[in-house]
Amino acid sequence: MFEAGFGEQGEIFFAGRLDAAQAAKAESFLAELDAPEVIDFARLEYISSAGLGVLLKTQKKLMVAGSGLTLVNVNNHIRDVFRYSGFDKIFKVEAAAS
Repeated sequence: MFEAGFGEQGEIFFAGRLDAAQAAKAESFLAELDAPEVIDFARLEYISSAGLGVLLKTQKKLMVAGSGLTLVNVNNHIRDVFRYSGFDKIFKVEAAAS
């Protein structure tokens, strides 16, 4: 199960598992973005390579416009995925509070 939406302060949130089965849903949600955005990962449990691809596509589009994504409340497991893949160099990634 995957859910994407807007939080109370206008930030985007992801919840559940962002995998190949949910990548199209995430991509259609993010396709409308044209300004820098914060995505709260506090409720995201898992991200696959397909999910990383969706984020990368969005980041590339936003970087052309001079902005980008900031990922906050990223749990240790997902932060490791970003670090091992080198995506921590592409995105601003903020760890979840301990």
